[in-house]
Amino acid sequence: MSFRTRRVLFGAPFYVIFQFFLLKFLFSYFGGIADIYTAILVILLGLLQTVPMFFEENKSTKIGRFFSTLFGVWEWFLVMIFIDEIIIFIIGRFIKIPPAAITLSLLIIIPIGIYAYYNAHKIVVKEQILNFNNLEKDYTIAHLSDVHFGSIRHKQIIDDIANKLNDLSDDCDLVVISGDLADGSSAVEEDDFISLKNVKIPIIFTSGNHDYYPGLENVHRACKKAGIIILENEGMEYENLNIYGLSYSFDDIQMPSREELKSFIKEDKINIVNYHVPIGWNALANIGFDLQLSGHTHGGQFYPIIWFGDLMYEGHNMGLFNKKSKNNKNSYLHVTTGVGSMDIPMRWGTKSEIVLLKLKR
Repeated sequence: MSFRTRRVLFGAPFYVIFQFFLLKFLFSYFGGIADIYTAILVILLGLLQTVPMFFEENKSTKIGRFFSTLFGVWEWFLVMIFIDEIIIFIIGRFIKIPPAAITLSLLIIIPIGIYAYYNAHKIVVKEQILNFNNLEKDYTIAHLSDVHFGSIRHKQIIDDIANKLNDLSDDCDLVVISGDLADGSSAVEEDDFISLKNVKIPIIFTSGNHDYYPGLENVHRACKKAGIIILENEGMEYENLNIYGLSYSFDDIQMPSREELKSFIKEDKINIVNYHVPIGWNALANIGFDLQLSGHTHGGQFYPIIWFGDLMYEGHNMGLFNKKSKNNKNSYLHVTTGVGSMDIPMRWGTKSEIVLLKLKR
């Protein structure tokens, strides 16, 4: 049983209790229903959350993916209903809210949800310009992260990414994936990433935390079958670019020391570190890395989580950040919002993105 499955199972009873009181409060606006019916409803919803996991962990199926997606959508609506009820409760302390207004506030969630679901499944391409003094020529890197291949985003997202990257291949030199290619909600089989084999530009991948949940060796096996270059605490050169893949490790992979990282730096090249989480930028820049590529945050994925993301990652929740390093060179951190979605297939306030980083002389 994977870490993710254990986490969901551990949290399921608390989630059922939360749903019970939330729905009980919601139903009270409209006259209420007997607690026994609410209890039956939330138990069924709890089973909808947990039962598909046991099948998906061994072999992904259409029916398992359907119910996983259905619960993910419901989970989003539940969060929105909770926020709506908090607002109604606070306002209701001061003025009497007519039932029609309460109904309208709940109905508004539906069109927002339709938009959020569509928005999560539409890959957009953005551009950022980065300036360096010691480039021999200009480069374009397609940066993406957090694909979260699993029960909710399965082979279709891999096909969509492959098609989008091929459309961009005439303008790109490299593709860099900053972790969480897999989600952990379903098994990863050898041919699951095979669509990426048809991409006409090199693809580099370094693991994120979710890649461990379905077994990192399974993710690596699928990457190798798809012709993806795996960098786990090791590096490679691509012309004027010196690229290091710094693994996310649950103590499964021995991490390099500061001295080992420093020995990788080449002063006559652009030194890039691919690291799943947007932390350690100051230390890595001081070592000599000119550019850190990260993901992990999803940009918060949807409101109001976006605001919490800014607090958690000291403002480095999404986007491009620039500062001068010790030797007065430009040092960049790019944090992508990701191309997939975790558990909840909804985006509101962020995009599913591939970012073209244009490295300019």
